[in-house]
Amino acid sequence: MHKLLSLAAAGLLCATAVPALANDSMAELRTGGLAYVVTEDVSMVEENLFLSMDEVRVDYVFKNTSDKDVTSIIAFPMPDIVTQPESNVAVPDFEADNFLGFTVTQDGKPIQPQLQQRVSALSIDWTDELRSRNISLLPYSDKAAEDLKTLPPETLKDWAGRGLLYPDTFDAGQGWQTVYRPLWTLQSVYWWKTTFPAGKTVRVSHRYKPSVGGTVALSFIDHGKPGFNYDSYKTRYCLDDAFMKTAAKLEKAAPPDGPTYTEAWLSYVLKTGANWGGNIAKFKLTIDKGKPENYVSLCADGIKKTGPTTFVMEKTDFWPEKDLDILFLVAPSGN
Repeated sequence: MHKLLSLAAAGLLCATAVPALANDSMAELRTGGLAYVVTEDVSMVEENLFLSMDEVRVDYVFKNTSDKDVTSIIAFPMPDIVTQPESNVAVPDFEADNFLGFTVTQDGKPIQPQLQQRVSALSIDWTDELRSRNISLLPYSDKAAEDLKTLPPETLKDWAGRGLLYPDTFDAGQGWQTVYRPLWTLQSVYWWKTTFPAGKTVRVSHRYKPSVGGTVALSFIDHGKPGFNYDSYKTRYCLDDAFMKTAAKLEKAAPPDGPTYTEAWLSYVLKTGANWGGNIAKFKLTIDKGKPENYVSLCADGIKKTGPTTFVMEKTDFWPEKDLDILFLVAPSGN
């Protein structure tokens, strides 16, 4: 039996970079976990999810409940990197194909997945065109910027007309000049083949560095009262009165010209877990806020503080109905 699995990360059905709120903010890319979309023969017996601003760790136990082996292609779509003029996107490593540092093991053994990368603009695939010109596919990388300088002016204008580039015209003190910058979307997928033996369990673990967005100040509170982002934050992160009172105290205590608390955002697509055969028998979510001085808010029923920086939610027979959006208030360095 040949089935198709999708290890969805960042959208994870269609992941795009969220436009930045302002020049001093960074947009996060949504990340997530395994999605099984074809058969009910394989169920998710256990999911242990750890989320922090530094690392995502997910450990799964799957069981093939049928009497036949299920051979599958497993794919891990990385977040789509969508370039826009004046956009500001949080990517851990702009210069690496594996820009989230994704690693995976199955039953404790490392897997070296294959990587497929495609480039598109205006819904047209231009991968072969860029590769024929030896242009790096990583749109925000220094390598791509240097590679584009090797193209003749007529090619740059042609690519701009096709939606691959945009002309950035500016005066840096030496008169007006135009630099052509990437405007394409990069889609990256890691994939490998695996077999779920009949009637047996398989353990899959993956790790990566999340895309964490944020601002240089608190945007949901203004002089102790709700700020311009409050309404959306209240819905997205379940802000309550106690959290707002804490934020007001932090805002008031901040020195006029000194370091202040900042926001960090982390999003994780949890609903993909509902695509497997049946509910998740045992689910555990652990969130680590990093430092005891940090604060965290999210929508999670029954989550409890278990340590100076950790919070845990445990469920049985779990059916994920919504994704996770986490707001961290990050203490300034030195606190």
